[in-house]
Amino acid sequence: MTGVVLITGAGRGIGAACALAAAGEGYAVGVNYRGDAPAAAGVVERIRADGGRAVAVQADVADPVEVARLFDEVTAALGPVAALVNNAGITGRITRFVDLDLATLQRVIDVNLIGCMLCCQEAVRRWAAVGGGAIVNVSSIAAVTGSPGEYVHYAATKAAVEAFTRGLAREVATEGIRVNAVSPGTVQTGIHAAGGDPERPARVAARIPLGRVGAPEEIAAAVLWLLSPAASYATGSVLTVAGGL
Repeated sequence: MTGVVLITGAGRGIGAACALAAAGEGYAVGVNYRGDAPAAAGVVERIRADGGRAVAVQADVADPVEVARLFDEVTAALGPVAALVNNAGITGRITRFVDLDLATLQRVIDVNLIGCMLCCQEAVRRWAAVGGGAIVNVSSIAAVTGSPGEYVHYAATKAAVEAFTRGLAREVATEGIRVNAVSPGTVQTGIHAAGGDPERPARVAARIPLGRVGAPEEIAAAVLWLLSPAASYATGSVLTVAGGL
């Protein structure tokens, strides 16, 4: 499956790796970002330099009005969105749950869960008229481990994303829409520094059976497989890519 793919949170980390991998597979790529315009522009420039098509669009996925605008702007620039990768996500600061402030809790829920749901809702509405599409939601191994002492609130949102993925997949399967998720383990991205612990990947590597953290490109490969015709019989699946955890 090729065409236009919209990837949320695509300026950095796993999202950027997904954008570059998708362009390499022939997709035109909508690169969504919220705050880091230079990073998103850099991803677009790399895609265009290799002969691909891409556009960067700023939008907060937790806002339904901005989500609709995001889809409209990507469609206007590249054509109708045929695939969606819900990658935008935040942890908030690493802390024990009892010390978590309400504003951080609400924002993590809004971005990780509500944002994923709103983007899926917008995609399904648009695809009802064209007969199908493919969605991949980016979860986390935290949905299974719970991440005690670090970010159990984040883990809870990712567990909810996985439940939502399964339920939505079964709801829209007869409409030709596939919905899957990828559950990464610890990956070397800036999310750890953003949470206040840039050394976390090195610290947790020893507990991973493969003995190392993952690279964003390894997660992107799984995402692209789930979008592809090779995964045509997969829906409602959660593919764990976590080094053996």
